[in-house]
Amino acid sequence: MQLNSSSKQSESFLLTTETSREDADVEVSLTRPSLPSSNGEGNNRKNLGQRGNSLAFQKSEELQKTLLAHRHERHLVILQDFPDPDALSCAWTYQLIVEQYDIKCEIVYAGTLSHQENIALVKLTGLPAQRWTSQVLKSKDLSSYQGCILIDNQGTTSQLLTAVQQAGVPLIAVIDHHTLQSEHKSEFVDVRPNVRATSTIFTQYLQSGLLSLDSSIGQHVKCATALMHGLRSDTNRLMQAQEEDFMAAAYLSRFYDAQLLNAILQANRSKRVMDVIERSLKNRIVQNNFSIAGVGYLRYEDRDAIPQAADFLVTEENVHTAVVYGIVHDEDELEVVIGSLRTAKLTLDPDEFIKEAFGQDSSGRFFGGGRTGAGGFEIPMGFLSGSNENSAYAKMKWEVYDSQVKQKLLKLVNPKDNPIQS
Repeated sequence: MQLNSSSKQSESFLLTTETSREDADVEVSLTRPSLPSSNGEGNNRKNLGQRGNSLAFQKSEELQKTLLAHRHERHLVILQDFPDPDALSCAWTYQLIVEQYDIKCEIVYAGTLSHQENIALVKLTGLPAQRWTSQVLKSKDLSSYQGCILIDNQGTTSQLLTAVQQAGVPLIAVIDHHTLQSEHKSEFVDVRPNVRATSTIFTQYLQSGLLSLDSSIGQHVKCATALMHGLRSDTNRLMQAQEEDFMAAAYLSRFYDAQLLNAILQANRSKRVMDVIERSLKNRIVQNNFSIAGVGYLRYEDRDAIPQAADFLVTEENVHTAVVYGIVHDEDELEVVIGSLRTAKLTLDPDEFIKEAFGQDSSGRFFGGGRTGAGGFEIPMGFLSGSNENSAYAKMKWEVYDSQVKQKLLKLVNPKDNPIQS
């Protein structure tokens, strides 16, 4: 696609008359334009730089064509098991966009919301995300869905995707900013690792005209606030933002509620989170400016304490990278080793570091990955899950996993040393 053609299309689209919310519910599924080409107004040319680059506009067109082909359907938006503000806000934006095509979609995740800011985001904005546990999933008739969408993940961090695909629900779209995990058999793929936040990608969709935000509509204001929070969160308060992210934030600044965002950010840490941070401080070892800490067993709902502990440890003097991990168990006694990495070192690629440290399973799926400045890993414990009633056994099991994780990390931190002495 040529830039000139895209520019004309973008200008024309943003000049269309904005309908009221009531009118849109009636007619958009029939009259939604396909980003038409026309001359447009000259005074809009100065805003073209704020509508994303040619790739962003091209992807917006491709997404619109995909949505037009799936009008009147019912879809599932699948998030990672422990969704962050970036994932939650983008899923909500997607839901508002597809409403114009008479597509009904549900936003689902298998894990839980435990980070205080995520809980505040959902409660204060009314963000329509649902938790589907294994019991809930069994009660759902998945044949009623005509497609599923992955947002801010590529299926490697969701328990739901396998069950949904086994039910024959096709994958329609993958929209993410993490490193490409595999080739996706999906109608629409927009994976841009060079973009700092998926919120930036969705804001570019808005700028290209897929949805006209209206500051007089409360739902639009709350969604824009959620997007701003997601963008801010994944760019470390914009300190790691690039030009595209700043341009997206500038666009959202016209619609978001600063007071609402401040209320979300002021959410207090729970006592349990503070306890995990304290454990990480007591258990940490520091070598070559890496701080590594195992925090033992955690409840499923406290899982987000791990990245918060990593955020805290990386602020220590003479530490540029922190890794915190623990064994997380849910109500079904399924256990998984979960860890988070945070780094201030520009030359350290979290995605490469975690993949090299922990490798992949028998099916070729990596146990973890990352983006600029942050990463995470999840290692299922399988046969060794549960049976922790015996405290001596539970202690022994933790010591084994703690030693193994440390050994794999220290092989990269101190490649010349043997972390475990025979």
